[in-house]
Formats: sequence, structure tokens, C-alpha cells
Amino acid sequence: MLQFKILKQDANSSARLGQLTLTHGTIDTPVFMPVGTQATVKTLTPEDLYEMDIKIILSNTYHLYLRPGENLIDKAGGLHSFMNWQNNILTDSGGFQIFSLSKLRKITDEGVYFNSHIDGSKHFLTPEKVMEVEQKLGADIAMCFDECAPYPCTYEEAETAVKRTTQWARRCKEVHCRHDQALFGIIQGNVFPDLRQRSAKDLVEMDFPGYAIGGLSVGESKEEMYHMLDLTHTLLPLDKPRYLMGVGTPEDLLEGVRRGVDMFDCVLPTRLARHGTAYTRRGKITVRNAAFAEDFSPIDTDCNCYVCNHYSRAYIRHLLKAGEILALRLLSYHNVYFLAKLMENIRKAIQEEDFSGYYNRFMEYYQI
Repeated sequence: MLQFKILKQDANSSARLGQLTLTHGTIDTPVFMPVGTQATVKTLTPEDLYEMDIKIILSNTYHLYLRPGENLIDKAGGLHSFMNWQNNILTDSGGFQIFSLSKLRKITDEGVYFNSHIDGSKHFLTPEKVMEVEQKLGADIAMCFDECAPYPCTYEEAETAVKRTTQWARRCKEVHCRHDQALFGIIQGNVFPDLRQRSAKDLVEMDFPGYAIGGLSVGESKEEMYHMLDLTHTLLPLDKPRYLMGVGTPEDLLEGVRRGVDMFDCVLPTRLARHGTAYTRRGKITVRNAAFAEDFSPIDTDCNCYVCNHYSRAYIRHLLKAGEILALRLLSYHNVYFLAKLMENIRKAIQEEDFSGYYNRFMEYYQI
């Protein structure tokens, strides 16, 4: 179901090189997982992702439950067959999406009542129902149903979310029975150290095969997020994978790896692409800006992706201004490749005992 081994530990930080083996293959860690919320990484084909050597992507249970429905996907042979993706998949429980519907949902200890953002239809999701849906989707990793407290929130609100997350994790574990699918627990606690400690302790006692760090990058400062990661590192077993949910800027990937994180996901690469923005080694650039109208250089002269080898900033800007879909596809390809290559370079640096050097060189050159 899941095997995880640490191949190398950095001497000067908590960064580690590992291998995570799941039903659909082995993944080198640390790894960035592109987000395919609705069974597709926006504008990209599975073949594009294979070309970038992507070994795992993420899909969202909330969205797939509402449309097209888990029963249809189950009839298709599961999510892998439905979307023609042969590598690994992780499904989020949808907790974050549901709790962001502040005006459309009601939370109880039993579960969550909410109205669909699509058609207003009424639904009730419990931990047991979420497990039923995730098992029908058939991803290689399923996430427990959790409550993500907003930022800012009171201590009492965060404490209630931690208690529910623990109770729901226990209920998820009791009914989860798909042996080719690993179930991860999710640590909550907002920015309150003692709540993070309590959440981690409760979940570690349940002995999940992996642990996610949730409820960060939701509005708190970078310093607060890094402090919570420093704390969490000391609370989790060293021999199990750690997944930082919803975090994926280049600087945060490096900071997360420094603090022992093995897995990351974020919608930013494709979301930035839809706004005409691209990652480069020197920082983000907005390609639709007039400054690039006659710039015939690639998006990033340091990048060797298909887009940078074949297309110029001027051409992609023209596509953006003309409203052509190809612009979004080219920028999405480049941005996903950029983060995948960054993680590859991070793994190489750890292997060569040069992570601190690589970190310093990258951060000195990259303009946040």
C-alpha cells in the first residue's frame, strides 16, 4: 500500500531525500504535486505531465463528488481510468473547500451541511461518507476529513476545529478499508503551538501511514507558517512522509524542505498562468505586460522546458492579448515544469550534500 524510506538526511537542516512507493509507482521526495482539482491539471494533458516526469498529482473530493459524482467515476474504473492517468493520485477530502463556503455551510460534530456552489443543492458530508467517496475514486492516497479553521480566528475556534479533526480522523480510520489506498491524517491548530502539538499527538497515536500539515498558507504571515513547521517537525515520526497542504511558491518549497517536508501541492502554477504570469529563475514576470511586446527571448533563459525551447515572450504575450487558449497552456506547462525542476534540483543538492549551498544560491538570485 505504502512504503517510505529515507535515503539521505541533510547535515545542516531537516531536509531529507526519500522514496515513496505507492500502488502506481515510486516517487522521489521531496516532491511537488500539480493540482488536478476536477480530474485534470488545467490546460495540460497526461502526456504533458509524463513528459515532465510528474509521478503524482492531486484531485479534489469535494468537486468530484458534486460533478460528475463518485459513482460515475467508479463505473469508469476509478479516477486513474477515468482521466487516463497511470501514475499516482492523491485526493484531498474537500474539507478546505467546504469550510471556505462560509455562507453556504453549517458545521456540526456529526458532519457538514452545505449548499453546492454549482446549483445550490443541499448536501451532508460526514467522515464516513467522505471515505466512501474517496474509496470509490480510488486514489493512491486519501486524506481524512478535517476542519480547517480560518485565519485569523480565536483560540476557542481553533481548538474546536482540532477536536473535530481528531474525532473525524478516528471515524475515517475506522471505516477506511481499501488496502491499495493509504489514508493520511491532517494536523490542524492554526497558529497556536499547543493546539498543533495536541493535534499531532492525537493523530500520531492513531498510527497513520503519513501525515499532512493543514491550515497553513491561509492568510498568516510567512514567519508564523515557518514557526508552525519548525514545531511540527519535532512532533512527527521521522520514518513517515510529511505533506504540507496548499503551499507551493518556490521560496516556500525551499523553506518547507529545510523543515523536513516531503510533499507539497498548490494551484499557483496554473492559476498564475491564467493571469499571464510565469516563474523564472529571477522571480515572477507578467508576460502580458507591454515591456515584452518585442521580447523574442524565452520566458526563462535558464529553463530547458518545451515552451522555453520553442516560443518567445513576445509570441505568448500576443496570444494573451488575443485571448488565445494556447497562451494559458504554454504558461501552465512552463510553470509546472519550473516547480518540478526546482524539486529535482533540491533532491540533487541533498544527494550531493549541498542543500544549504543550493538554498543560498537560489534565494540570492530569486526575487520574491
